[in-house]
Amino acid sequence: MHELSIAHSIVAMVSESAERMPSAQIHEVRLRVGALAGVTTGALLFCYDIATQDTQLAGSKLVVKDLAVIIFCPQCRQERELPGVQSFRCPVCDTPSGDIRQGRELEIESVVVDEYAST
Repeated sequence: MHELSIAHSIVAMVSESAERMPSAQIHEVRLRVGALAGVTTGALLFCYDIATQDTQLAGSKLVVKDLAVIIFCPQCRQERELPGVQSFRCPVCDTPSGDIRQGRELEIESVVVDEYAST
């Protein structure tokens, strides 16, 4: 289950940034996860709760925004969202495409912090 190591990495990155605000309370970490990132959202949410125990992020919520795969179709000359990850063909004209524009992301989008929380 590599989601646990991903959750630990998220906690480490956010904790490092939060060191500049030792009294801050982290409420929420917002993550963008592409369909091709190889991450199971449910497992990541479960692991996040484990990884945040006894850290400045304890009690915070992980919000995951799942991103579909978007390819650029050379025939239509437009970006197209794929209905799944089984076929990398334009859903309109059926032209194959390897030009992936979205879907590989695994990134922290934002962190919701109460900078002046009482400890």
